Amino acid sequence: MYDTYIRNKAMTSKHEIKSQLAKLLATEDLVVEHKQVETACFNVHTRVLTLPNWDRASNVVYDLLVGHEVGHALFTPDLDWIKDRKIPPQFVNVVEDVRIEKLMKKKYPGLPKTFYRGYKELHEKDFFAIEDDDVTTYNLADRINLHYKVGSFLPVVFTEEEKKIVNMVDTTDTFEDVLDAAEALYAYCKEEKEKNKIPELDNLDVKNQTTGQGGDIQDQPQESEDGEEEGESQEEKNEIEESTGGGGPGGVDQTAFNDIAKGEEDEDPEVKTDASLEEKLKDLIGHSQYPETLYLEIPNLNLDTIIAPNKKVHDICDEFYENVMSTSPDAYLTYDDSYEKFKRSAQKEVNYLVKEFECRKSASSYARATVSRTGVLDCAKLHTYKYNEDLFKKVTVLPDGKNHGLVFVIDWSGSMGNVLKDTIKQLFNLVWFCKKVQIPFEVYAFTTEWWSMPHNDGDRALQPVDHYKKRDGLFAVHEQFNMMQILTSDTNNRELEKQLKNVWRVAEYYSASYYAPPIPSIFNLCGTPLNEAIISLFEIIPAFKQKTGVEKTNVVILTDGESNHIGRHRMINRHNCEPFLGMGQVPYGAMLRDRKLGTTYDLFADDGPAALTQCLLRNLSERFPNENLIGIRVCEGRDFNTHLRRYIGLGNYALEEKLIKEWRKEKAVAIPNSSYKKYFTLSATALSQDSEFDVDDGASKAQIRSAFKKSLGAKKTNKKILSQFIDLVA
Repeated sequence: MYDTYIRNKAMTSKHEIKSQLAKLLATEDLVVEHKQVETACFNVHTRVLTLPNWDRASNVVYDLLVGHEVGHALFTPDLDWIKDRKIPPQFVNVVEDVRIEKLMKKKYPGLPKTFYRGYKELHEKDFFAIEDDDVTTYNLADRINLHYKVGSFLPVVFTEEEKKIVNMVDTTDTFEDVLDAAEALYAYCKEEKEKNKIPELDNLDVKNQTTGQGGDIQDQPQESEDGEEEGESQEEKNEIEESTGGGGPGGVDQTAFNDIAKGEEDEDPEVKTDASLEEKLKDLIGHSQYPETLYLEIPNLNLDTIIAPNKKVHDICDEFYENVMSTSPDAYLTYDDSYEKFKRSAQKEVNYLVKEFECRKSASSYARATVSRTGVLDCAKLHTYKYNEDLFKKVTVLPDGKNHGLVFVIDWSGSMGNVLKDTIKQLFNLVWFCKKVQIPFEVYAFTTEWWSMPHNDGDRALQPVDHYKKRDGLFAVHEQFNMMQILTSDTNNRELEKQLKNVWRVAEYYSASYYAPPIPSIFNLCGTPLNEAIISLFEIIPAFKQKTGVEKTNVVILTDGESNHIGRHRMINRHNCEPFLGMGQVPYGAMLRDRKLGTTYDLFADDGPAALTQCLLRNLSERFPNENLIGIRVCEGRDFNTHLRRYIGLGNYALEEKLIKEWRKEKAVAIPNSSYKKYFTLSATALSQDSEFDVDDGASKAQIRSAFKKSLGAKKTNKKILSQFIDLVA
């Protein structure tokens, strides 16, 4: 079973390689699918080229077939020519093959060699079924087909009259030319078949043979005395007359002749070599044990329904807190005091980071600086003209760095409750840093709790709406999914301060070990729709860049676990029911298809529950190659080894040991082999450590030293995200 799986994975890889070849040859927005079909086809409306799984074909034959079908996709128009031209499709196909292969060879100079070697192999394996035949007896269509496909290995002779039609085929430029040449070819082949029809009559069983009217009668039976022919009874005579239709002047079986003539008339000439090639190509198709490859696409989400806007979120918060404090004025006093304390303690750290950022930015600029001569004499150097040739002024050019923006995405799942406050601390440090160095930012929390809350104008709960136009073959983004925009740089300092305090109260609520005042229900923790959040980034990133004008976006995704499963939309056919759009699981072996990039991704290339997430991230990073995609995973110590092996694999003992040592020492490590540009794993316990240096009165030197070392270690860990972010944006 495992061997079969490996073989099928290898075939899938081969299909994707050939699909990329097709894309490169097409040089257009073309979608290539490998499916369990017998013949290739191209949908001109959807621009989908469907190819059979030619798994038993050699590489050169596979490339030939791909190049040929791409030629049809590029140059064969979608015309309903059968209505106007009564030509058998085989004849049109033969002529069109000549035209599209000629155009493909002209477009790609490397293809002639592929076509030559591919057709040579097909000829040697007798795919045209001509091994024991005399090709000169074939009709003109067959010989033209052989001439242009295997003529280099099989000389084909034409008469002077036939050469005129061959020249028509050879000089076709447009599809209209193809139809004209195919029409002439068909008429010629039909005429030749009519000419060769009469000799077949020699095989007829003629009962009576004459020399014709007025000639000598041969073998004519004698009449008997009663008028009947000798040797023939009247009954026998009647039977003969009935079978022959009464006979003709010469006694020829006229009915048989008419039947043969009629049959020949109705039977069109065939292109046997084309039919044989098509039939034998089916033998190259492999049949996998696994179901046919399913291609899925990411829906284009409507941000107006996906994003819960910042103002709406905090209007709900303000109203809620005011209602609570109207009866309990001091309900959130403790939370607000702790916020002010944290803000003061964080300012030194933030200012240090700002200074470090400016230094790194300057150092980077000067490292990329160039010095150029101005062409203006430097008078201060004129006295050195005898030994110095460089007498011109110079100018140092500092390249402009790209302006950056930050999109921060927070996991708002139930498991985040224990570390939410510490995560918010890291977030606030980033926000204050971005505010001071004037970096635009947006902070989102992915949730499934927003939609059901009574935050509309009435008392009725807001019902979910469709985030996109649903259709077969799309990932199913749940209608309950939303991205709450909890913070943004669009707000002024006063409004931002109020919003930070609103979020801090929520963080304090989840960290409280005792009775806590309530928080708005929109901030209820939920599941982990991480995959949906990544899909939403396909729309959020370009919208953010367009709004802010930044050249480079740094996307930080912070989670503490794997994503919930995501489904797909599919058409369901049930007995005695009309087909309808339903839901289904994403099956093993499915592929993610990106029409904009023209690429496909194996959704399960990685193992484990994170496989789909990693695939979506790969697609996101390739769709936006200039953006920094940073992942932060908050991890419990007991889960670290499993988390690590998911990315580095089993058996990589040296790397595993190195990273485990780093984890134990630093409580933070960068995980390799992920789809993020950088993927950090932070210890949940280290993240929750307070970085404040605080000791009791009368503490001993050992206690003070221990508290100081603990404070420094916590600060070091907590700076991990900020320092890495600074490195990226400097």
